[in-house]
Amino acid sequence: MLAKWKVLAALVLLFSGPALAADEPGVTATEIKIGGVFPFSGPASSIGLVGKGLIAYIQSVNDRGGINGRKINYIAYDDAYSPPKAVEQVRKLVESDEIAFMFGQLGTPAISATAKYLKSKGVPSIAIVSGSSKFTDVANYPLITTGLVSYDTEGKIYAKYLTKALPNAKYAILYQNDDLGKDYVNAFKAFLGKDYDRKVVTASYEVTEPTVDSQITNLKSSGAEALLIAGTPKFAAQAIRQAFLIGWKATVVVNFPSSSVGGTLTPAGLDKSVGVIVGTINKDVVDPTWKDDPGMRAYRAFVDKYLSGVDITNGSYLTGYQQGILLEQILKQCGDDLSRKNILAQAKNLRDFVVPTALPGIKVNTSETENMIWTQMRLQRWNGATWEAFGDVLDARSE
Repeated sequence: MLAKWKVLAALVLLFSGPALAADEPGVTATEIKIGGVFPFSGPASSIGLVGKGLIAYIQSVNDRGGINGRKINYIAYDDAYSPPKAVEQVRKLVESDEIAFMFGQLGTPAISATAKYLKSKGVPSIAIVSGSSKFTDVANYPLITTGLVSYDTEGKIYAKYLTKALPNAKYAILYQNDDLGKDYVNAFKAFLGKDYDRKVVTASYEVTEPTVDSQITNLKSSGAEALLIAGTPKFAAQAIRQAFLIGWKATVVVNFPSSSVGGTLTPAGLDKSVGVIVGTINKDVVDPTWKDDPGMRAYRAFVDKYLSGVDITNGSYLTGYQQGILLEQILKQCGDDLSRKNILAQAKNLRDFVVPTALPGIKVNTSETENMIWTQMRLQRWNGATWEAFGDVLDARSE
């Protein structure tokens, strides 16, 4: 009789354990279904290439046999950088495709529009491609981890740099009129305090506008000696080009989402972009410093095999590749427990994890109270052919 109860107890444990795939949305014995939404079309399609890089990396994972015996079924939809379309696509992923979780959703407006719905459904959204500071509030966004350095931290790093490099100058900020752009403006306000109104002049733009030429011309007339461009690549390229064409010799700083050589500097003109500064987490694929670096060699081989023919200088592909590495690590840590609870727990349990394409000294650390995957940056300057890093690695807590 005792033996019989032992068998029954074992069966109860077997069929109630966290590894039982049938109990978990999007999980079977052979696959895990994950969702993502990107602006593959529309005004921000240049950063939609992050999704292409991620999808390619997931294909490489599946070609290697998947993770813990399961292939990744990654379903990615286009929202054209439209919040209503994002809501429609996210609902489809959750209710029709029945995904386990969201990974890598891109675009602050779209994430803002869908976060409440995902929370109500208990669906984690891991490594979102937004640096909006509001998403770093773990109490209000308990199911989210972020995949970019927060715009607030990045903005304060730039404000600190400019006050040291040009202490007596006026600073101009061109910003996208949404949470993305406004975070950089607020970071300057917080850093400069009572000096903000005296030292900063701003101009905004909507993503539906054809150009920002008039904004740049107006900002130049303010007499500012530095220009921060806080937006997306299409408009950053226009701003850099227009500043050059009207002879504005300002120190130009672009935000990390617009730091791609292929996506921003090439359209602006590589010669017209000389001197542009940005904070980054990445090694530069065209920098000879990393020619024999194992991480960058692996990335170049990956691009040759899975993204053949693309412009490797477009940093959006590298961001997607890095996202894939993080997804792989999180799933490895999950083992066979692919419950939403454990997926979120492991996404918040990355400890000194090194992404091979990140700059030396930059590591990933997350916790229950720290949902930012990246918290460090280093400044770099475009010399006409490559980025040249300068200064120390800067941390979110020491900007």
